[in-house]
Amino acid sequence: MKFDILKNNCLNIVENNELKFEDKLLEICKILKNEIAYYDWVGFYFRNGDKEELILGPYAGEPTDHTIIPFGKGICGQVAVSNKNFVVEDVTAQDNYISCNFNVKSEIVIPLFVDGQNIGQIDIDSNTLKAFGKEDELFLEWLNSEISKIYNS
Repeated sequence: MKFDILKNNCLNIVENNELKFEDKLLEICKILKNEIAYYDWVGFYFRNGDKEELILGPYAGEPTDHTIIPFGKGICGQVAVSNKNFVVEDVTAQDNYISCNFNVKSEIVIPLFVDGQNIGQIDIDSNTLKAFGKEDELFLEWLNSEISKIYNS
């Protein structure tokens, strides 16, 4: 599925006033996992209050033991500190990688900002090496921008 069609589908979910915030995120995770062949795990992590850790939010894919990730640990933890996108072409080349599933070959993590604050991120794992390109990155930035508009709604 092309990203422009996905944008419309995701926007319909974001703008659906009958769904709670968490349900919207879960639906987005499901649609991304189901519609993009190389998105094998899609989930959101959010800052856990004032703690310097991330807590797992809605996701689609295999269950993970990584429900809490300290800032700085793994790709997600690094994004929580750097506030920058992180595209990993080959997870085996990363010293600070936390393995969730031995099939995962690449990962992309895009921070989610609300009022200039990094409150979380979208995390996507792929079982394909070098799966993510600039188009994925731009789409996910757009998606997080839309999600930020309804955070705490």
